[in-house]
Amino acid sequence: MSTDRRSFLRGSIVTGLGLGVPAVATAQRDKTYRTALIGSGWWGTNILREAAASGRCRIAALVDVDRRQLDKCAAEVAKWVSDRPRLYEDYREMLAKEKPDIAIVATPDHWHPLAMIDAVKAGAHVYVEKPIGHTVREGRAMVQAARATNRVVQVGTHRRISPHNVSGRKFLQEGGAGKIAMVRCFVLYGGDGPEQPRQNVEPPQELNWDLWCGPAPRRPYNGDTGRGGGIHPRGFRQYLDYGNGTLGDWGVHWLDQVLWIMERKWPRTVFSSGGRPIKGPPILTDQEQTTDAPDHQVATYGFDDLTVTWEHRQFAGNPAEKTESVGCFFYGTKGTFHMGWQKGWTFYPLGKGRQEIHEEPRLNQPDSQNIKELWADFLQAIETGRRPLCDIEEIHRSTNLSLLGMLSLKLGRSVRWDGEKEVCVGDPQANALLRREYRKPWVYPGDL
Repeated sequence: MSTDRRSFLRGSIVTGLGLGVPAVATAQRDKTYRTALIGSGWWGTNILREAAASGRCRIAALVDVDRRQLDKCAAEVAKWVSDRPRLYEDYREMLAKEKPDIAIVATPDHWHPLAMIDAVKAGAHVYVEKPIGHTVREGRAMVQAARATNRVVQVGTHRRISPHNVSGRKFLQEGGAGKIAMVRCFVLYGGDGPEQPRQNVEPPQELNWDLWCGPAPRRPYNGDTGRGGGIHPRGFRQYLDYGNGTLGDWGVHWLDQVLWIMERKWPRTVFSSGGRPIKGPPILTDQEQTTDAPDHQVATYGFDDLTVTWEHRQFAGNPAEKTESVGCFFYGTKGTFHMGWQKGWTFYPLGKGRQEIHEEPRLNQPDSQNIKELWADFLQAIETGRRPLCDIEEIHRSTNLSLLGMLSLKLGRSVRWDGEKEVCVGDPQANALLRREYRKPWVYPGDL
C-alpha cells in the first residue's frame, strides 16, 4: 500500500470516529442517563448492550409484549451491569412511571411511530430503529414531534458511522470514482423455493398478541420460528401489515447511503415492479397463512442528474456475482465503486492493469455493526444540543424511498414525488397510500 493510501485511510477513519467518540469521552463524565428499552428482542438487546458499555447509561426499564423476550433480555443485562431494571408489558405504563431520560425503540416497524412520539412527549431522547415507520405520514409526524419537544432522535442507520463507509464517502466525494451518474443498491440472498402455508395457532400465554399487533391489522398468530417462518419474533417484515418486505428492511440502509454520499434529499420519480413467482400467491385464511411480501423487486428512483436502482431477489443463490451479496455499486467516469458491509469497500478503476483500491471494514460484534460509535454520537448530540448523525428528519427521507417503492409496486405504476410537500403530484390514489387506518383504539399520528 502506498504512503498516500495509508494517509488517506488514517485521515478518513479519524474523521469518521470524530463524529462522536472523542468528545463524549470528555464531556460530562459524571452524568448518567436513565435508559429504557422498548422492544427487548435480539436487536434491541444489541443496542442496549452498547448503551450499558458506554458507562453513561443506567438501565431503568425493559418493555416487551412477550414475557419470554423480557426474561431473556433481563438475564443478559444481569451479565453486564448491577442495574435491576423494572419489567413492563406496555411501554405507555413504563413512560408514565419511570420517566426515562433515554428510550430505545426497537419494536417491530409498525410500532416505531407511536412509541417514539409518546417517548419524546414524555421528555425522553430517543434512539429508534430503522425503518422509522410503516407509512410516509407517520414519519413526518415523528419529525414534527421531535422538533416540537426539542428532543434528540437518533435512528439506527449505523452504517453512516462505520469507518469504511465514512472513508468510502470521502473517496467518492473527492472524485475518486469520477462523476457518479448511476447507483445500484442490492441484496441478493438466495431463497428456498415455494412457500408452504403455516398453520394459524393460539399465541403462547407469555405473548400479548393483541398488543403486539397494536395499531396494525390483527392477523392470526402462526408460530415463532423466526425469519422466513412465523410472524414473531423476526419474520414480521415479510408480512406487509407489519413491515415492508426486503425493500423496507435492507433497502433503508443502502438507499440511505446514496442520499448521504450523494447529498440528495429525494427523487422526482419512483417506479417499482416485482412479485412472488417463486414463493407463490399469498394466502391468508382462518386456518393458515403465508408471507405476502415480494420475493423479488426492482425499484428505480429518478433524480435530476442521477439514476438509482434497488434490487433484491430470493431465487437461487448467485455466486456468479463475485462481490458481496449486499451493498451499492456507484458507477463513475473513473471506474466502479462497491460499498459493501462485511467486506468493506473496493474501487475498480477504469483501464487494464490499474490497481484496485480496497478497505477492510471495522465492525463490532455481535452481528457486525457499529452501534457503539452511533450511540456515542447520540450522547454527544444530547449534551451539545446539535443534531445527531442519523437525525430523524434525514432518515425519514431515506425511509420514504423504501416506502415509495412499495407504494409504486402496490399501484403497479410510477409516481412523481414532490419531496418538499411530501405528496405524489396530481395523484389522489397514490396519496391515499401515504397513510393507513389504525386499528382502534389506537389513533394515527396527527389525527388527534
